[in-house]
Amino acid sequence: MSELRIPTLNRVLLSGRLTRDPELRYTPNGSAVCNFSLAVNRKYKDQSGRWQDDTTFINVVAWQAIAENVNKYLHKGSPVMVEGRLESRSWETETGQKRTVIEIRADSVRFLEKGETSPDSAPEAD
Repeated sequence: MSELRIPTLNRVLLSGRLTRDPELRYTPNGSAVCNFSLAVNRKYKDQSGRWQDDTTFINVVAWQAIAENVNKYLHKGSPVMVEGRLESRSWETETGQKRTVIEIRADSVRFLEKGETSPDSAPEAD
């Protein structure tokens, strides 16, 4: 039997609003890293025909220039489109419990709202 070939694809494209202000920090080697969370909404009709909202909260990590631009120009409630890939991280707590999280590593963050800056001064963060 021949080997099954499955294409590798790990791409995510989401639009939503930041649920909190971005948190910027720097690694010991000086790399900027910014964490933020998105609320992504979906509307659907329930069995009785009424419209319902379903909200999913997703953690996003941005690095380098993207991280600095997100921290500089965005805030809680800002609408954005994030393109990236899913990544998982694992760690052990002080009590010895293993934790794992799946989050999006942003390759680009597109600002969907014009703010106090002009489009030229706040370009898409790539």
